[in-house]
Amino acid sequence: MNILILGAGGREHAFAWKISQSPFCDELFVAPGNAGTAELATNLPVSYNDFEAVADAVLKNRIDLVIIGPEEPLVGGIVDFFRDRADLKHVRLIGPDKAGAQLEGSKDFSKNFMQKYGIPTAASRTFTAETLEEGLTYLGSHALPIVLKADGLAAGKGVIIAENLADAQEAMREMLVGGKFGEAGSKVVVEQFLRGVELSVFVLSDGEHYKILPEAKDYKRIGENDAGPNTGGMGAVSPVIFADGNFLRKVEEKVVKPTLAGLKSEGIKYVGFIFIGLMNVKAEPYVIEYNVRMGDPETEVVLPRIQSDLVTLLAATAKGTLQDVEMNISPQVAVTTVVVSGGYPDVYEKGKVITETHRLDDVVVFHAGTTFNTNTEVVTNGGRVMALTGVANSLENAVHKSQRAAHTVQFEGKYYRHDIGLDLIRFKD
Repeated sequence: MNILILGAGGREHAFAWKISQSPFCDELFVAPGNAGTAELATNLPVSYNDFEAVADAVLKNRIDLVIIGPEEPLVGGIVDFFRDRADLKHVRLIGPDKAGAQLEGSKDFSKNFMQKYGIPTAASRTFTAETLEEGLTYLGSHALPIVLKADGLAAGKGVIIAENLADAQEAMREMLVGGKFGEAGSKVVVEQFLRGVELSVFVLSDGEHYKILPEAKDYKRIGENDAGPNTGGMGAVSPVIFADGNFLRKVEEKVVKPTLAGLKSEGIKYVGFIFIGLMNVKAEPYVIEYNVRMGDPETEVVLPRIQSDLVTLLAATAKGTLQDVEMNISPQVAVTTVVVSGGYPDVYEKGKVITETHRLDDVVVFHAGTTFNTNTEVVTNGGRVMALTGVANSLENAVHKSQRAAHTVQFEGKYYRHDIGLDLIRFKD
């Protein structure tokens, strides 16, 4: 079949890398892609949020299957757009429709959904500009620290953890009155702070059946020891040593099954990935958030551990026959370190020439923010530039491979965290 991947980051390069290994992929396209996907597929100069342009590309290139990487087109209703067009109804899509995408598109919706279906999560209340004074009063009675979340999509930056009441009230005013996150912050979810260890579990659903993919732990903050502002992700590890079989069974029984049952009860046929952000609180799982796609950089450690043919899994997902396909997971450990542009996640420069990639011989290199300059050199084109994944029989060796690669690759202003995976090594010891 001919396959199109929508997106331009490391997640999409990881999908292209895995899909290109399948004998069932005839032609592979990525829109818009990056310098890494260009080595495996045909990049198309199409924005994934331009649904008409995506449709034209699908028809022109006789696409059979579309994998939607980012959340914006899903929340925007690209699946509904395809479903409503007679000339596109034959195309299979991996991703939920607009109703299902509310799990990520609205924190308020997802919190109400979890409460309705008994899925363990932090207690919360939602406020708007009209209920600002009530919200400010409520904050005064809330235990510290206080978590405030913008209701809509805010590019991973819509969560504020306030250590004191004054900061919490200022943050609420900035979102509801000051428009800090635009429309995404028109509602603010105030949430109980949970103490525990974070991890993510990924589910692939065909609307009736599901497969649980390898779990992962990512590193969100820019600085080592989790200091500084949040980013899109500075690295990831899979498997997660503190997520033993007993804990993952609890996740399946208390989170995965009621989530999928709840979606069915809401009349939502959910086809695609569900990213479940969890907090392990004294060996009990609590849901922090849902995402309606794979994470980045988690995808870069999850896919290398899936030994089964990914196209077979995705085709079965699209057809509703996922129960007929076996999924095999490698016991090896995957660790990815993200190298970023200097200044990220704030202001950074683009166009820096990337060198020494020819010396990266024992890792999988996933491009994220890269493109070509007029001299056909690979240059930086984003904040997160590359994810460098080491796979090994031990966590220590996988960390060593990934970190060595991050040290080797070069471009002006390069930065990366040196502590990816070290907390799990300490936990193990």
